Amino acid sequence: MDRLPGKANVHGTKFTVADFYKAGREKLCLDILSGAGAMEQEIEEPTINRPGLALTGFFTDFARERVQVLGNADVSYLDSLSLEDRRSHVRDFLSRKPALVVFTNGHRPPESELRQADEFGIVTMTTPMETRFFTHQAFFVLDRLSAPRTTMYGTMIEVAGQGLLFEGAPGLGKSETALGLIKRGCALVADDLTCLRKDSSSECIFGSASASTAGYIEIRGIGLMNVPKIFGVNSLRGEKRLDLVITFKPLDEVRDIVDRVEPSLNPKNILGVKVPNILLPVSEGRDLVNLVETAVQQHKLQLEGHSSADDLTRHMKERMAPAGECKI
Repeated sequence: MDRLPGKANVHGTKFTVADFYKAGREKLCLDILSGAGAMEQEIEEPTINRPGLALTGFFTDFARERVQVLGNADVSYLDSLSLEDRRSHVRDFLSRKPALVVFTNGHRPPESELRQADEFGIVTMTTPMETRFFTHQAFFVLDRLSAPRTTMYGTMIEVAGQGLLFEGAPGLGKSETALGLIKRGCALVADDLTCLRKDSSSECIFGSASASTAGYIEIRGIGLMNVPKIFGVNSLRGEKRLDLVITFKPLDEVRDIVDRVEPSLNPKNILGVKVPNILLPVSEGRDLVNLVETAVQQHKLQLEGHSSADDLTRHMKERMAPAGECKI
């Protein structure tokens, strides 16, 4: 997956026309018509605007910060004007300096208007897509580009459909545990550095690898391994929702704070989203692969409202006689 633009930002990420073109060139079938030298302009509002009245000369509340999309109706209106009126209306529209103008349905403005756009430093593009389909698909591209994102040091893997992120100090076995899980049929998402983004529609966190390290895992004593080449394409995921963070800690550091009956899922705040977090003590001889698999199954039960501790308590109470004696 291509590395998305921008730094860690809980409020959203700034991006340019060039970022939009790179992310949507194939999906949106985009071709640049003018403004190739102005591609670094920022798209301030990650949404679509149909200029409509702005093409008639009415600019009150004109959302110039958005991507301007001109479809059949807009082009038909411009074609209905006299040459002089059209030049005047187009110039007034371009003088508001929209960052990007996209013509749908394969429309292409006259060369004179493209030269005007170049003079104003405005990027124009065209796509053969129908307006409704383009608008729908462009929304997802814009939403992804503007999504709040950050990075965390840790290894992310899919286990039984759940997205797990292993975090902890170096040398505790995060990558080795991930490798053991991959050999059992699980899938790697990212090793060492995980890129995280917040999906605004679902309020969920999604993780992926950076473009430079996708598909690779580093194991001490072995070196870098190309996971899909060794274990097959099903051993790799491009992106996965983050369901659980597992924090690896040396047992000696957490011996007195771990609840042995039912450890709490203390949430970890990532980009404003609370993700369940389990503390997993690490010591010599502990089978971390088996423990992680079991933790995932336990987590699934807890999500469904089941509690092993409560079940045991209830069972013990049912076994007690009224006089306080245990039933045989």
